[in-house]
Amino acid sequence: MKAHLQKIFLCIIFFTISVANSFSETYDLNDNIITDRISYDIESHATFSGGENTPFWLVSNLYGLGSPEFNNGWVRGKIQKNLNPQNKFSWGGGIDLVGGWNLVTPFRIQQLYGEIKYRKLWIIAGSKEFHSLYNNSELSSGDLLFSQNSMPIPQLRIGTYGFAPFWGSKGWFSVKAYLAYGKFTDSRWMKNWVIPGTDRTSDVLFCSRGLWFRFGNESKFPLTADIGIEMGTQFGGTIYKDGNVRKMPNKFIDWVKAFIPLPGNTNTPTGEQTNVQGNMTGEYNIAVSYSPTDNWDIKAYFEHFFEDHSQMFLEYGPWKDGLWGLELTIPKNRFISKFVYEFVATKDQTGAVNHDWTPEIPEQVSGRDGYFSHYLYRAWQNWGMTIGTPLAISPIYNKDHLMVLYNTRFYANHFGLEGNPTNDINWRILLTFSRNWGTYWRPLTEVTDSFSGLLELNYSPKWAKGWKVKGALAIDRGQLLGNNFGGMVSLAYEGDFFIRKN
Repeated sequence: MKAHLQKIFLCIIFFTISVANSFSETYDLNDNIITDRISYDIESHATFSGGENTPFWLVSNLYGLGSPEFNNGWVRGKIQKNLNPQNKFSWGGGIDLVGGWNLVTPFRIQQLYGEIKYRKLWIIAGSKEFHSLYNNSELSSGDLLFSQNSMPIPQLRIGTYGFAPFWGSKGWFSVKAYLAYGKFTDSRWMKNWVIPGTDRTSDVLFCSRGLWFRFGNESKFPLTADIGIEMGTQFGGTIYKDGNVRKMPNKFIDWVKAFIPLPGNTNTPTGEQTNVQGNMTGEYNIAVSYSPTDNWDIKAYFEHFFEDHSQMFLEYGPWKDGLWGLELTIPKNRFISKFVYEFVATKDQTGAVNHDWTPEIPEQVSGRDGYFSHYLYRAWQNWGMTIGTPLAISPIYNKDHLMVLYNTRFYANHFGLEGNPTNDINWRILLTFSRNWGTYWRPLTEVTDSFSGLLELNYSPKWAKGWKVKGALAIDRGQLLGNNFGGMVSLAYEGDFFIRKN
């Protein structure tokens, strides 16, 4: 199966390169016909701080580029071509290289991918930074399942480009779907980072998939409603646990079980046979958007995270855990352009009791779900950063260098604000207040309150076209992360390559 996947990757990349000269036409401001643009971006970024860690919002939701280590930073170079959504056929690709100091690795290929689109069919091969479908990329605390907190995972991804109208519905009913398989790349880093002899993994495989339905036609009526499900799985690879080494199965049927939650066979541990094979995670999405004018937009959204059948199939009645969010886009003014509020709850996890059916006790209670954790695959993480919400504090913070999440039960109130006082200046504020209980298996000695805040200012002067200067101040208060204070400065330049036609 692995050989077949490699062939598919190579074929898609070759095909993408082979059509590189088939440029599609777009127009500049003077109505000159030009080719699709290839952009480049160069950035230097430095963070300075004091306290126990780098402040939370200078670490989190940066696609794995953040680090709790003091005085970190990076230099980044990126070249990419985006898809043209207006064309029936379009291609894209990118390469994004990062070199830094006091990061998890001094050099990385952050992104390297090729993609093609034909009508509504979308195929991507490689590592690419994906944005959440409903959470604002600048103001949200992060999606519960797939946030912007960790480094991209190399994968082959096939799905729809945006929402595709269903046949015969005249745009009033649309569907969005995708399926992806990939592989984690942090095996060597994890081996060097964890305490020798403690539990870890290597060569773990990845599967994700999503399906959403949209009701409403925003071009004819300003109200739309979405409902969907998205899942992620860690499977295969090698497990290093309790001093033993176990190779997990990696046959075609195991790839199927990574897609459809099914129990393992006798070649998997007993826990995999009793429940499902691999570390299965997922969430339900519900969203309602109302756009009465071009300047106003209101969106309410809900995310329900699940780790097993107990919350996936509503076994325990009303869901107590989830993310409730509201995003408001305000008409242009000098004060606030966007406002986001989110309440995040992960404290319940279907309760503290956990018991599987046995011949002696023929009752089963699916509690103590242990969000973002697994007894074999350790943590829902990549390169030390939680893949889901960063409010579940990432393993990279662990001073004991154990691959576990010590705080997955919390309540949080999160606020995000953004404004454009002038055409050159943009600012944003993040404020997060949380109450934390640790985990069921290792609760905190006392309930801990925490606060994290960020004030960021961006300046893109017209007289220096393409240049952007960014500065930020951030703070943490509380025992969870310590009392931290720090700042960030960034200098970036962005430009475009294009070819004019007669």
